Amino acid sequence: MIYLILGLALWVAAHLFKRVAPDLRTQMGNAGKALVAVGILAGLGLMILGYKQAEVVNLWYPPTWAVHVNNLLMLVAVFVYGMSATTGRLRGRMRHPQLTAVKIWAVAHLLVNGDLASVVLFGGMLIWAVLEVIVINRSQDWDRPEPGPAKKDIILVTITLVMFVVIAGIHMWLGVRPFPG
Repeated sequence: MIYLILGLALWVAAHLFKRVAPDLRTQMGNAGKALVAVGILAGLGLMILGYKQAEVVNLWYPPTWAVHVNNLLMLVAVFVYGMSATTGRLRGRMRHPQLTAVKIWAVAHLLVNGDLASVVLFGGMLIWAVLEVIVINRSQDWDRPEPGPAKKDIILVTITLVMFVVIAGIHMWLGVRPFPG
């Protein structure tokens, strides 16, 4: 569990570094960018290692219907994440689509995982995403981008469906069954 907690702490620190210490981050130039990238990757690696090694301590047993809610929320999370890259009509509808997607992802996974390591991982990521939005909103104004053509949103829906299938396939490859059967 210690690796999981250290990984989460490193992830949060690396992501918040440019928001909390912008002058220092600017002074560091490319070295600062590299440091943040290494911190994020190391944090991710520690979280994965810590999650895989954590002892299973069940706090609750999720109901079977939660899997269906999880899958629906995950489809929404993939779509919302994709909104950050769209140039269609949905562009600018949401200020923080990637962080909102992380929040949806975290809640979805908390619904279907009742063990302590999952609460630490997904709860920690949820807290980080909320904190990140607060810090960003306080530190900078937002210029809402102009919406683009609707056909770009159709592309977003198509990419969302493909990515959802890919993500589900990766889960099955890893031995996690995202669809009850």
